[in-house]
Amino acid sequence: MPIYEFECPGGTVTAKLVKVGTEELNVHCVIGRPKKIISPCTYELKGSGWYADGYSPNNKKG
Repeated sequence: MPIYEFECPGGTVTAKLVKVGTEELNVHCVIGRPKKIISPCTYELKGSGWYADGYSPNNKKG
């Protein structure tokens, strides 16, 4: 189940674990309806790991 973030019109942001395809949201805003927002990803690949080992154009394996 992915974690989605919802923002109320007043600016309050709430993160919820939601099943894919869920129609009803359990997010309550004082005014208006919540809007699903996209947050920046914090995932980052660093170092010489997977790219240099298997996907680099300089790969001499195989």
